[in-house]
Amino acid sequence: MDRIEESGSAVSSRAIEGKPSTPEEYDIVVLGSGEGSKYLAWTEAKQGKRVAVIEGRYIGGSCPNIACLPSKNIIHSAKVASYFQRSEEFGISKENVRIDMSVVRDRKRRMVDGLVQMHLDNFKASGAELVIGWGRFIAPRTIEVALGDGGTRVLRGSKVVIGTGTHATVEPIPGLREAGPLTHIEALELDYLPKHLLVLGGGYVGLELAQAMRRFGSRVTIIDRNERLVHREDEDVIAGLHSLFESEEIELVLGAKVQRVEGKSGVSVKLHVLRDGVETILEGTDLLVATGRTPNTANIGLELAGVALTERGYIQVSERLETTAQDTWAIGDCAGSPQFTHIGFDDFRIVRDDFAGGHRVTTGRQVPSCMFTDPELARVGLSEKEASAQGIEYRLAKIPAAAALRTRTLSETRGFWKALIDTKSDRILGFTAFGVEAGEIMATVQIAMIAGLPYTGLRDAILTHPTLSEGLVALFSSVPAIKQ
Repeated sequence: MDRIEESGSAVSSRAIEGKPSTPEEYDIVVLGSGEGSKYLAWTEAKQGKRVAVIEGRYIGGSCPNIACLPSKNIIHSAKVASYFQRSEEFGISKENVRIDMSVVRDRKRRMVDGLVQMHLDNFKASGAELVIGWGRFIAPRTIEVALGDGGTRVLRGSKVVIGTGTHATVEPIPGLREAGPLTHIEALELDYLPKHLLVLGGGYVGLELAQAMRRFGSRVTIIDRNERLVHREDEDVIAGLHSLFESEEIELVLGAKVQRVEGKSGVSVKLHVLRDGVETILEGTDLLVATGRTPNTANIGLELAGVALTERGYIQVSERLETTAQDTWAIGDCAGSPQFTHIGFDDFRIVRDDFAGGHRVTTGRQVPSCMFTDPELARVGLSEKEASAQGIEYRLAKIPAAAALRTRTLSETRGFWKALIDTKSDRILGFTAFGVEAGEIMATVQIAMIAGLPYTGLRDAILTHPTLSEGLVALFSSVPAIKQ
C-alpha cells in the first residue's frame, strides 16, 4: 500500500477475483471496526444477534491505532521533553538531554499493542465475529470479502452498517504525491527527528504534531492557505494560538497556496508557494500533509447496494443515520458526522436505539471539541462568532487562566476561559477554554449545560481548593448582571 493511501477500515479498491461463494446469513453485518461500529457489534452480539464485523487493517478503527490515542501518546512525550527544556525553572539541571525518537515511537507502539489486544478480547467476549479482510458490496446488504489470509467469503446481513471512516487528503498539487509526504500515520512512526519539518495544513492534526515535533527539537514551518490559524474561531483564540506558536519559534507561512512540490520527503523537499502574488520557495527535509480528510467510500460497490453519496463523497444519511438503501445504516466519519471519536460513539447509540424501535437523532446534539496543543483549546456550545452570526445576544464572562490558582502551582498560567450566558436567562450558551487541561474543565461546564443548570449553579458551588475546576467559581462570578 502506498504510504499516503491510508485505510483505517475494511475497504480496498483492489478487485476480488473468482466466483463469489454462497452468502452466509447474519443478523447484522458491519463494514469497518471503528468507534461506533465496534460498540454496535459488541452490544448487539451480547443480546444474542449473529453479528460479523469486517476489518481490513486497523482492529478497533483508526483511533486506537493511528489517530487519537497514539497521537496523544506522542504529544505527551513532547510535553515531557518541554519540561526538560524549561527544567531550570523547576530547579532541575538539564545537562545532556537527548531525544531518542525510536524510544518515543516504541512507547506508543506498546500502548497500541495493548489496545488492539483489548479489542480482540472484547470481540471474543461479546460473541461478535471479526472477519479480517477487505470488503465491497456486490448487492444490497451483501458484502464480498477478500480475506487477509487468502480466499473469499460473502456475508449478507438482515441489517448492514457501514463504518469505513476517512483517510488523509493528499491534494492534487503537482509533485506532492511523488514527494512521498508523511501523513499523521507515518509521522507517528518516525524513529528519527526531522531536521526541518514542513507542515502543510493548520488544522488540528497539523498544529498538534507541529508543536510536538518542535518540542522534540525539529525546526518546524506551518503552511496554510488561510490568513490566520483556526480562522473560524474567535479572535482571542486565534491570537492566543499565534502567540503560542511564535513563542515556541514555530514558523508560520499563512495566506499561502502551494503551487508545486519538488524533492522527496525524508531527504529534501521544496515547496513553491504563492503568497500575496509573489512566489517563494520553502525548503525542508520532511513534509507532513494535514489538509483534511477524504471519506473511504470509493470503489466499495455502494452503487450496487443502493447507497447514495453526497457531493463531497460522504454517505447520504437521515437524522437517524439511515442510508438510501433499505435496512442499511452508515456511522461515523464516512457518514459526514463531525470527525471526532466521541461523535462516532454517539452515532452508535443512535443506531442502537433505532434498532430497538427508539427515535434518537443526530440533530441538535452537542459537539464538544478539544485540540491537544499545549495548552489545550476546548470548546462546547456557541462561540462569540457563532452567536453573533445567529443574532443571539449574550453576556460574556472571561478570566485569565491564572485566575485558577492551581495553574500557578503548575507554572502553566497561559491562556483564558470564557463563557457565554443568555441575556434574558441564566442559561450557559457556550464555553471556551485555552489553557492547561482545558478539555477536562470543559466537561464540567458541558454537564451543567446538558442538565439545564443556570450558571449560578457553578458560581455558587463549593469546589475543592486548589484544583483547576475551582476556577469556574471565579469565571461565573464575573458574569455581568442582566440589564433592566
